[in-house]
Amino acid sequence: MINRIGQMLFTISLVAIVLMGCSVIEDRTQKIRDLPFTVVPEKEIPEVLAEKIQDNKGNPFKMTYADGGDLYICIGYGSRSSGGYSVTVDELYLTSNAIYVDTTLLVPEGREEGVITYPYVCIKLEYLDKRVVFE
Repeated sequence: MINRIGQMLFTISLVAIVLMGCSVIEDRTQKIRDLPFTVVPEKEIPEVLAEKIQDNKGNPFKMTYADGGDLYICIGYGSRSSGGYSVTVDELYLTSNAIYVDTTLLVPEGREEGVITYPYVCIKLEYLDKRVVFE
């Protein structure tokens, strides 16, 4: 009888611990708010960042750069054998632990053949001390 009561208390304690653990799980990917940003024209990208983009543009890349009170997020899609590509920013939002960014490469209908291009986007936003997650 005492052994059976001990087993019941152990089981109840184990269930209570599991349920308490579930109640404190936080969804750290839940959007708090969208973040305002601007797409930076190539000629306005800080020189150090422009050099990094130039060095990496032949391959897909994802990079961040902080300059003063600004944060730059750059996403490149590598070399393409035709022109007319563009990149859209689908989402840029803040969660409790990160900044999430999602982009899409838009493929042109009529391709300009014989031209090698390096489609990328560079966006600027207010500096936030958060990691950046590329989706």
